[in-house]
Amino acid sequence: MQQSFDYIIVGAGSAGCVLADRLSADGHNSVLLLEAGGSDRNILIQMPTALSYPMSMPRYAWQFESEPEPGLDNRRLHCPRGKVLGGSSSINGMVYVRGHGCDFNEWAEQGADGWSYKNCLPYFRRAETWSGGADAYRGGDGPLATCNGNEMSLNPLYQAFIDAGEQAGYPKTWDYNGFQQEGFGPMHMTVDDGVRASTSHAYLRRALKRDNLSLIKGVMTRRVLLDDGRATAVEFDHKGHRLTVTANKEVILSAGSIGSPQLLQLSGIGPAEVLNQAGVEIKHELPGVGENLQDHLEVYFQYRCQQPITLNGKLDLISKGLIGTRWILRRDGLGATNHFESCGFIRSRAGLKWPNIQYHFLPAAMRYDGKKAFDGHGFQVHVGPNKPESRGTVHITSANPNTPPEIRFNYLSTEQDVQDWRDCIRLTREILNQPALDGYRGEEIQPGASIQTDEEIDAWVRQNVESAYHPSCSCKMGAADDPMAVVDPECRVRGLEGLRVVDSSIFPTITNGNLNAPTIMVAERAADLILGRTPEVSESAEIWIDPQWQTRQRPEQPKRIYDNE
Repeated sequence: MQQSFDYIIVGAGSAGCVLADRLSADGHNSVLLLEAGGSDRNILIQMPTALSYPMSMPRYAWQFESEPEPGLDNRRLHCPRGKVLGGSSSINGMVYVRGHGCDFNEWAEQGADGWSYKNCLPYFRRAETWSGGADAYRGGDGPLATCNGNEMSLNPLYQAFIDAGEQAGYPKTWDYNGFQQEGFGPMHMTVDDGVRASTSHAYLRRALKRDNLSLIKGVMTRRVLLDDGRATAVEFDHKGHRLTVTANKEVILSAGSIGSPQLLQLSGIGPAEVLNQAGVEIKHELPGVGENLQDHLEVYFQYRCQQPITLNGKLDLISKGLIGTRWILRRDGLGATNHFESCGFIRSRAGLKWPNIQYHFLPAAMRYDGKKAFDGHGFQVHVGPNKPESRGTVHITSANPNTPPEIRFNYLSTEQDVQDWRDCIRLTREILNQPALDGYRGEEIQPGASIQTDEEIDAWVRQNVESAYHPSCSCKMGAADDPMAVVDPECRVRGLEGLRVVDSSIFPTITNGNLNAPTIMVAERAADLILGRTPEVSESAEIWIDPQWQTRQRPEQPKRIYDNE
């Protein structure tokens, strides 16, 4: 095989596929893309409704687990990461949430110069083709297809949930990815004519038609090789052989928020104590590698449904067969959606400038991974705070790349994180008890009407909360005077040449909502930086903020105040 390339990208995931496409587009650069997994051409990946299967399959996902979490009664939480073309965009829930504009302004304020919302918006637009058409916020000719599934036409519960949010005093928003995130409205997804729009589907397939892009699958990347402070090559195992390939220009790590810090540490780049304990020679001490880890937690707030209209009635083999057959023949119907077709973003208390709680509404009562469904008809919201204070770590324990790193999230380790969950449970119960849902709502399945006091809520959350699968921020981007910054605002690893990290690990703080969209945006903007192009800036990037956010939690009084009577 070819022994040198201009750019070597490690990881064909949400960011890596974008970079492979953009860096090879003009034909002037030779690009090598290395991926641990294999092909994504499987019906369980391509059919949106089958989303619960791939993440639990070792063939398609690294089956990481956290260390025992003290804040969660020492439970270990599942942390699957994509190991397939498209990475986690091939195993995720296909929810398209860019984040709030204030999230990116926060990045800039924390030292990520040039990453404010006005800098990021052009790259969100560049990436997508929105089914509603282009405007000042949405893209109209990008590779990533985004839509609102079946336009909420298949189940009246979607609209009832939006109406309940409005009755509880919150605004409506018909495009939370545009001017106004705060409020209740339709939810968007990365689905292209009924098929999962992963970054493999959207970016990589067209890029692989070019002669200057090479892809090697089934690779175990061992380390980045350094020579006098410069990344010069990548060492990896493939089909029983150990190979070394040289990078003429740069090595780019896009292995994700677990893989990228792990690979840096395996290469001798990271905190001295971690490297010494793992038996790895220190090549470049960088204390922030693997620190600052952040994630979202969520619970499934469930009610029985008094009408037989939910997806719980579609879980028998005959129904699944009919849904699958229709999707195979027509790429539409219940097989062509992730079923999260309405949502909400709210602030849990006065004094918050932008939302910190997110709702995904599902017209079913079941686990996200599909392993357990409620017997009978039900509906639920996946809900949780989006701006945790808790910070964790990713640390290698061995020089062997096949040994999983120790992952500690330190969930619920601050008083504010615990309080946010108390507010979340009470506000959610109030929303779901509005008149719009009276004709559907039965008994509260979980948490259950008996869970009322702070102590009861705390205990239930500790025992039932799950990861929303949004690990991030473990190689944070920051200013030169930030000792914990791993990369600079051009994604270059501090103190080294020829090495960048481009994926969700470089987020300074976790964004509001699901992470696939901002990860793609980061890769789009990083491609311009790598190629030496002047980054785009939006002339207008206005965002809606409640004018009285400092003194009120929501704009209106609810139509019904929930109580225990």
